Amino acid sequence: MNRVYISIFILLLGVSCTTTTKKEVDVSNIKVTVNIDRFEQKFYTANKKTLPNIEKEYPYLFPIKNDSIWLNKIKNEAELFQETQNVFKNIDTVKKHIINLFKHVKYYHSSFKPPKIITLITNLDYENKVIYADSLLFVSLDMYLGKNSNVYSDFPKYLSQNFNKSQLVVDIATAISERYFIPDRSRQFLNLIINEGKKMYLLDRYLPTFSDAQKMGYTQDQLGWAIANESQLWKYFIENKLLYSTNADLLTRFITNAPFSKFYIDIDKESPGRIGVWLGWQIVRSYMNNNNVTLQELLQTNAEEIFKKSKYKPKK
Repeated sequence: MNRVYISIFILLLGVSCTTTTKKEVDVSNIKVTVNIDRFEQKFYTANKKTLPNIEKEYPYLFPIKNDSIWLNKIKNEAELFQETQNVFKNIDTVKKHIINLFKHVKYYHSSFKPPKIITLITNLDYENKVIYADSLLFVSLDMYLGKNSNVYSDFPKYLSQNFNKSQLVVDIATAISERYFIPDRSRQFLNLIINEGKKMYLLDRYLPTFSDAQKMGYTQDQLGWAIANESQLWKYFIENKLLYSTNADLLTRFITNAPFSKFYIDIDKESPGRIGVWLGWQIVRSYMNNNNVTLQELLQTNAEEIFKKSKYKPKK
């Protein structure tokens, strides 16, 4: 399928799905406070004299009590710090998105208390870009400098394509969603993809103005491929009797982050990774569009019931 057709397909789908997948709610009267503490600015401008004060203020960020180690870190990562400041000197726009995110989370979860956000530089620790821990939320700004930044030259493309400033809020929303997500413990593939679909649907509700590509971490071409091939993908899973399989390989083939999904056929390298997550998302969306249930009820509903009541049927 050529790029032009895929682009038109995305455009038409975006128009047709506006009223069914986007659940806009009024959060204008919800009050939240967003406190962003720029730890990286304090740390990387510290010296031998001022460092002890920072250690006292943030004891949980200094597991090793050795000033020479931290002073060397400041020196060795000075260039990375400077590039981070070039991108994040002003974070007003990011803060506005976070405020809107927190309002939506508060709307759906009244007990939610906005965590204090602490910005860091973790020397490109891509596996821990955002960590949500009780009243604190740690964000590694050096992982959002732009996919074309030279500092990411050693990363594979499927990872670096999401090292953009625009993905920061998506990753925060994802971290928060884990707090409210109730996993189905079954190892069946259907349960696994609907688990993922529930998490993605939380992002639908938390980030109603963000695109599907942003929420999935896909490029527009990757999203277009998934949409254009949805019927064939579903046919593959049905014909190969994978839905009720407990084969652990299915997790790595279709759910975990990867450069492409593994069907073991010719289309593999054309496909984006995590295609099972995307399919699970479509099933959950179909369920919510065809049943009058709340978000909290969705989270409590088991995968089999969601699947049966979803009336999910990809368009051919």
